[in-house]
Amino acid sequence: MKRPLLIFIVLAFGLSWAAVLPVWLDGRGLGSPLLLGLATLMMFTPTAGVLGVWAVTRTPFKEWARQTGLTLGERKGRTVALVLATWFGVPLLIFLAIGLSAAVGLMSLDLGGLSGLRAALEARGAPVPADLGSVVAIQIALGVLAGPALNAIPALGEEWGWRGWLLPRLVSGNGVLAGLLFSGAVWGVWHAPLTLLGYNYPRLGSWAALFFIGFCVLAGVLFGWLRLRTGSVWPAVVGHGSLNAVAPAVLVLGDAAAPPNEVLVGLTGLVGWVLLAVVCVALLRFFPVRPPQPAAEPEPEPAA
Repeated sequence: MKRPLLIFIVLAFGLSWAAVLPVWLDGRGLGSPLLLGLATLMMFTPTAGVLGVWAVTRTPFKEWARQTGLTLGERKGRTVALVLATWFGVPLLIFLAIGLSAAVGLMSLDLGGLSGLRAALEARGAPVPADLGSVVAIQIALGVLAGPALNAIPALGEEWGWRGWLLPRLVSGNGVLAGLLFSGAVWGVWHAPLTLLGYNYPRLGSWAALFFIGFCVLAGVLFGWLRLRTGSVWPAVVGHGSLNAVAPAVLVLGDAAAPPNEVLVGLTGLVGWVLLAVVCVALLRFFPVRPPQPAAEPEPEPAA
């Protein structure tokens, strides 16, 4: 167990830093034109870790796919149902977090003029569409309906590692709650090549790396519950893809006169943390999950 875990961590973390290193060397931080492409490449490094472990354990791929959640699990109907629930449930949580942020006075919405988006486009020198409201409505609708599918491959790049391979092993050795929390923390730390640059929370600077761990722990419990409830990684893939597609709406819908504070508002801000915590507690309380019993993974044979 220890050697496969070491192989996974070294590959996932080492390759993530290697992927984003050109952004650091570029010197422009979050303004680097390399950021988007390399951040996407970084999402595949947990999969590299899974493949590295598979290479040394020599498990038949059919069994490996079952162990790491690439199948639909034993109860395929439940998995399909939770895929659909997650497809629309994650956007619901995102918009609920935006609404709660506005309701408690932490965010000013400008749904009519969309001044926040307009100001962002003008700052980049991009043209502002004449019918900005229709454009935003279409983009949000596409994000909700097509986002999980469009983001499925890079989301799988992460989820096959974190929820597919790592989570069951942490849960089996430490219990459900501890395994869920610890796997989310590991996921959050893995983002450091980006979050140390202020990714997701620019106003925090390098402190974003520490702050984002809190969100990843809570989101990791939700995605991990989906994995353990179904025995499949696909509901978590859908949730991750939807999160990446729809969560930026909090910035689009804000008022330019009082820009949203991303530390406080939306699903990735403190308001969202509270919402996620309530959802996770409810799921674990009313729909408990048990530690899986993965087949033992043989240690790699020593070199001759």
